[in-house]
Amino acid sequence: MSLPGLPPASDAAKIIADQDDSQTLLQESGKQTLEQAIAKAREEVDRFDNIVLNIAISGESGAGKSSFVNAIRGLKDIDDGAACTGVVQTTRGYSPYPHPTMPNVTLWDLPGTGEPGFKANTYLKNVNFQKYDFFIIVSATRFRENDIMLAKEIQKKKKNFYFVRSKIDIDVQEEAQKGVTEGQTLQAIQRDCEKNLREIKSPHVFLISSRDLNRFDFQKLIETLETDLPENKRQAFVLSLPVYSQQSLEKKYKTFKKSVWALAIGSGAVGGIPVPGLSPAFDVAVVVSFLMKCYYSFGLDDKSLTKLSERVNKPILDMVKESSLVMAIGSNSFLSTKMAARLGAAGAIETACTFVPVAGNIAAAGISFAVTRSVLHEGLDELYRVAQQVLHMAELE
Repeated sequence: MSLPGLPPASDAAKIIADQDDSQTLLQESGKQTLEQAIAKAREEVDRFDNIVLNIAISGESGAGKSSFVNAIRGLKDIDDGAACTGVVQTTRGYSPYPHPTMPNVTLWDLPGTGEPGFKANTYLKNVNFQKYDFFIIVSATRFRENDIMLAKEIQKKKKNFYFVRSKIDIDVQEEAQKGVTEGQTLQAIQRDCEKNLREIKSPHVFLISSRDLNRFDFQKLIETLETDLPENKRQAFVLSLPVYSQQSLEKKYKTFKKSVWALAIGSGAVGGIPVPGLSPAFDVAVVVSFLMKCYYSFGLDDKSLTKLSERVNKPILDMVKESSLVMAIGSNSFLSTKMAARLGAAGAIETACTFVPVAGNIAAAGISFAVTRSVLHEGLDELYRVAQQVLHMAELE
């Protein structure tokens, strides 16, 4: 949600400056002055909506790239929009797979180096190297010479890359039949990968099962990527991940919570503009857009919940429908009506205030800021509570 028609930061600061909420605003923004806080709010809102993240997934045919692309987008291999998987080569070019609910995040399923038209020495040029924020190199067995050559080329160009050893659950199961413990199997695979990649300085190697992201090194991979990504990319990455544990849900909740103050500032600034009806309409649009993002990122949409219900064989969808807010978001027009009613009384007061020069504008801005901030927090907390119940019922805590 962009913030059209906002006054400059200095003017917006004057509008909000006399409000009791200004101290809270400074605390949440981490800035010393209102001008600085409002400038940061603009950056935060832009990041919330417009930051583009492109993730490259490379590896030989059969390595499990497509399954990994699907898993990290919260999809099964059989879902609509999923990357094609199979025992034969499925990636003959480099294929973009937009995130199903966050179109600014795209995973690119790249062919392996050495495949026809994608030789190692020209690979990066052929796949449009500069497009990607980082690379994940996937293998289901040993990393091959071409994988290592690719990593070296990426390293020369000073971009981050990570090795993912896939299908670990299959290895663990097979070794268990021989009496080998899971811990022993994981240690052996890790040592073999590190030995295999000894030509790479300090390689990042993660053991992953795309069938179960809650096991093995997936969380470690996510934490590493979060640390390595610049701040403006980190938020998009966190919000795009599937909810697979309480920890992943908590990160999403905290990320959304950090954006509330910035969206409320936009509401406060518009609230001080003496155009009757502008602020209420803007506030409804801000709240609806924000709650829709929370709804999908928390996995509370019918499609996500149906898949989860089938997976754990429990009626989770029925339980979630007990939340009136979740039901309202499921019908976007109803949500707009619900939020318009929730914000309507404050809007009427704001409109009346704008007819009083200067002081009225200040009062209108303060009302808009406080009310929008409150509604955003309430909605976020309600959806977070429901998502926690979903995790508890699915036993994914």
